[in-house]
Amino acid sequence: MSKKKQQPYFPPPDLPRTGVESHAHLNSRQFALDFEAVLERAAAAGVAQIIQVFLSPEAWAEGKARFDAHPNVYFMLGTHPTEAVNYSPATEQGMREAIALDPRIRAIGEIGLDFYWKDCPPDTQKSVLLKQLALARELALPVVIHCRDAEAETFDLLESEGFAGYPLLWHCFGGDVRMAERIVGNGWHISVPGPVTFPANEALREAVASIPADRLLVETDCPYLSPAPLRGKRNEPANLGYTIAVMAEARGVPVRDLWTLCGDNARRFFRIEEKRGNNNQE
Repeated sequence: MSKKKQQPYFPPPDLPRTGVESHAHLNSRQFALDFEAVLERAAAAGVAQIIQVFLSPEAWAEGKARFDAHPNVYFMLGTHPTEAVNYSPATEQGMREAIALDPRIRAIGEIGLDFYWKDCPPDTQKSVLLKQLALARELALPVVIHCRDAEAETFDLLESEGFAGYPLLWHCFGGDVRMAERIVGNGWHISVPGPVTFPANEALREAVASIPADRLLVETDCPYLSPAPLRGKRNEPANLGYTIAVMAEARGVPVRDLWTLCGDNARRFFRIEEKRGNNNQE
């Protein structure tokens, strides 16, 4: 692929409301003052559904009511690897109770391994990941994986546990073509964040161009990882247009088509158009 200067831009005004924000932390304190405005801007930018992340049963219990007036927001629930030291039988029981009570919880996540931060021992992270994978399998829920500086260990654990072919989304993908091929080869999905817009991330754009169309999603991971024009500022779902524009350029396809395609992929993965409990998978 020839290296071209990226030209990110705000979502075209006619971007259809067919997109899905596949990973957002809207319960962050950074959204405390303009929460409703953030959701209004997302809708105006073409976001039809949002997947909100809750990183503990307590966070779900505290934050879920805020979304009562927004039925287009769905949830995932899990313990982040950097918080694995806090995982306990009570945590798992809390997750079970939340999932039983709330049909908007559509996945276990974000869970995984993170060896960048040194606060939580790798063995503890692996143990907690295994427990949450077992819970996901028991409850027939998809899995959303967080992986940072632990790619080899994450692949080895997931593959050795028989998760090839299981509904799994690799959140916040930042790898190259080879890594994308291994993820896709296991039958998993890939979600692309704002850093794909950074001029230096040519290898990531090459990977995006290589991912099969039916395995590709887009996310902000807001309030983090703002795309290039807004780097250093708070991110939000309305900024997905910057990311999808660069992804479309990398793939050589119309922005509107890729926007809807990634949205459809997300709706299938999270079974947004089904009642939870239908275990049919792609």
